[in-house]
Amino acid sequence: MDFLNANDIKQSFEERGGEFISPLSVFIEKLPQIKAFIFDWDGVFNSGFKQDDTGSPFSEPSSMGLNMLRFSGYLKEEKAPLIFIVTGENNMPAIKLANREHFAGVYLSVKNKLTALAHINKEFGIKPNEIAFSFDDILDLGMAKEVALRFQVSRKANPLMDEFVKAKGLADYKTATEGIDHAVREICELAIGLNGNYEQTLSERMRFSKTYQQYLEERDRAIPLFFEGKTGKFLPYQKF
Repeated sequence: MDFLNANDIKQSFEERGGEFISPLSVFIEKLPQIKAFIFDWDGVFNSGFKQDDTGSPFSEPSSMGLNMLRFSGYLKEEKAPLIFIVTGENNMPAIKLANREHFAGVYLSVKNKLTALAHINKEFGIKPNEIAFSFDDILDLGMAKEVALRFQVSRKANPLMDEFVKAKGLADYKTATEGIDHAVREICELAIGLNGNYEQTLSERMRFSKTYQQYLEERDRAIPLFFEGKTGKFLPYQKF
């Protein structure tokens, strides 16, 4: 039994400014069916600002959240959910994080993100109704319409888009934090909590338990795939 129930978790996130657009029952029903989490990059892992051609960064708190999210799924289902990055730009930090953390894949320079959704279905056998998507902007809305669970990263600059997203039913939860303030970590914490094993996930990691070591061994055997939207081909890391 976890130390917080679903209603306690909801209250905790709402007190910090998170908004449950869909009822809690939607998360309870759909989370057990999720096999993959897709994340946009710019504005989700960071502020979205770029200074040069190297791309925009990520934070270690968000990276830790993703690792614990996968471990939570491993404990619950004996198989960690897959993690994908889908970005409209060629972001080198996304490639670095995916290699270091052994994500399933990164889709770069993808202007129509529905093409990435089709590729994930074809290459990994994961259907849209088995996917959770975290996003922040207009080019993400086509994918948000198709998948099972949608986490919108908050940004004060777009109140009209927020109203559009809510009116069209394109998000289930809107974060309290913006991308620069570790919104990915917030999303991961929420998903782990609603998985019902937050205490177990952290306790096993604290002890560096045998189960956690087994998870790491399996995780680290994965080799990410990189898809370049301009050519429509999967390429090895060294090509970028």
